[in-house]
Amino acid sequence: MVFIDIDSTLVDALNRERRYRVEIKDICPQTIWVENVRAVNAQDKARVAQEVAAADIIATAVGPAALPHIYPTLAQGLIKRDHMGRGPVDIIICENLRDAARIFRSGLAQYLPKDFPLNSFVGLVETSIGKMVPIMSREQQEQDPLLVFAESYNTLIVDKKGFRTGVPAVRGIEAKENMKAYVDRKAFIHNLGHAVTAYLGHLLHPEATFIWEAIEDEHVYHAAYSAMWESAQALIAEYPEEFNQGNQKEHIEDLLQRFGNRALGDTIHRVGRDLPRKLSRDDRLIGALRLDMKHSIPAPYTTLGAAAAMLFRAKGPDGQLFPEDQRFCQEAYPKGIDYVLETVCRLDPQSPQDQPLIDAIKKTHRFLSEQDLTKPDWIGRYTL
Repeated sequence: MVFIDIDSTLVDALNRERRYRVEIKDICPQTIWVENVRAVNAQDKARVAQEVAAADIIATAVGPAALPHIYPTLAQGLIKRDHMGRGPVDIIICENLRDAARIFRSGLAQYLPKDFPLNSFVGLVETSIGKMVPIMSREQQEQDPLLVFAESYNTLIVDKKGFRTGVPAVRGIEAKENMKAYVDRKAFIHNLGHAVTAYLGHLLHPEATFIWEAIEDEHVYHAAYSAMWESAQALIAEYPEEFNQGNQKEHIEDLLQRFGNRALGDTIHRVGRDLPRKLSRDDRLIGALRLDMKHSIPAPYTTLGAAAAMLFRAKGPDGQLFPEDQRFCQEAYPKGIDYVLETVCRLDPQSPQDQPLIDAIKKTHRFLSEQDLTKPDWIGRYTL
């Protein structure tokens, strides 16, 4: 297994050790050694292209914002691969990104010849990533830059239709025919529930650090559970061939148990940060509300989560807001709730579909602004 990374410390360590350690932080802790690895520095574009040309399978996990930076080198490698007669290759896109295959295809195509057989030569495989991996402290990273913490959950849902060379025989991969249903489930149940836990946990317990601290508050638990079920009902209506009351119940209860995993040490700051992305039109809060409205599902707790997000001010281990949140607090939020809803959430006040969402979020935001948020009795008075 070959890693491509811009972090020279990480690259050097992988090439020196040829293995790395994963510590499973869960009820039954475990240590896993991943063997037979090496790394190439992303700056060495010729070597990266050669690795792409020779690979049996490729995966990305760089973050949506970084994808444009890797398309040119990937394209070089694919062209080289074609010239070598190596045959098709699949790229598993491990990014939290809706319509990932379409976006990836468009990005790659810019750097490929117009007659390049992109659709037949490259499988672009969307994923739904459920595994939670917390950010490690600087001290932990300095002690061992190769150490990784993770929970025991180990399933990667992939788009069966995206493969060109067939689904690999890898334990933990679950190939699905209707990938959109599972991408939406990840965004509107897992990501939504996590976000509501972080935002309400921060309002009620601004001194708290960890997600498990937030979810152990009965009021936060109830709100997260209720918001997740709002989405569950909408998803059942949207994808009746995939979801039902039974499998949604099992999924929600499993997630809430995982949110409470103390050993994982996941933080409220990590889960809630990056407000402009998490409040955007198609993401976990506003996207869920739009799906709820499409199916006439009342969604008071998802609305509460969206309003609470605008008041999220959790700081990281360095005592600072996440840079995007700093900009949100300094540039967007002072201009008022209408500005945030229109420019960050991309809700159109002239749209008959968007206007009810705007009104509901504004009403809930106004309610929150009138409360002593550290006293949980306000939750009992909340109505939409």
